[in-house]
Amino acid sequence: MVDVKGVLDKVDSCARACGRAGEVLLMAVSKTHPYEAVMEAYAQGQRLFGENRVQEIAAKFPPPGQRPDGMTLCLIGHLQRNKVRKVIPLVDRIDSVDSIPLMDAIEHDLASTGRTMDVLFEINSSGEAQKSGFVDEVSLMEAVAHLADCPHIHLAGLMTVGPLGGDVERITSAFRYTRGLFDRLNRMGLGLEVLSMGMSADYEIAIREGSSEVRIGTAIFGMRSYDA
Repeated sequence: MVDVKGVLDKVDSCARACGRAGEVLLMAVSKTHPYEAVMEAYAQGQRLFGENRVQEIAAKFPPPGQRPDGMTLCLIGHLQRNKVRKVIPLVDRIDSVDSIPLMDAIEHDLASTGRTMDVLFEINSSGEAQKSGFVDEVSLMEAVAHLADCPHIHLAGLMTVGPLGGDVERITSAFRYTRGLFDRLNRMGLGLEVLSMGMSADYEIAIREGSSEVRIGTAIFGMRSYDA
């Protein structure tokens, strides 16, 4: 059973305990779950949704003009450059921009339509080889500088995935590192608003470390079907 209210209550309770009441948004991640489950979450008041794969977005969701009012859809999984053209018409935001070549591909296709799109830069805050994202501050700053050549891309914030394994100290360190980068960019005048950190297993740590948006799937929709 889809449970938006129960998760929202927990997120809000954690935010209040940190003195951050009303500061944390919930993104519902419906990976492998059907559109009927998405619509059940929508009926419970959820409006912000995330998906990991371009193919699943294209197969699951109606075209943007046919979606319910207020539904916002973000790509949160790794994006290959050869799929940029397919995904841009389907989403409101790309949360997993992790290289300058990917920025160039997105800019090229946005420019052809005249559209501007919000993106998040993904940070590999744990240093794990299997994860995507900018691996250090130098590469991140190079990408920030490259925004001058990408007028159709609007950097709205940063995103990271916590380290695997559930070690609280490592998770806290990764989120704190990403928050530090976020704050530095804002001191440079970028005006970032979105700090997307935390999933079902670690969102409480993320909220304590300053996350403005948590990405929850299993706790809302139940266990995923990896046969989907």
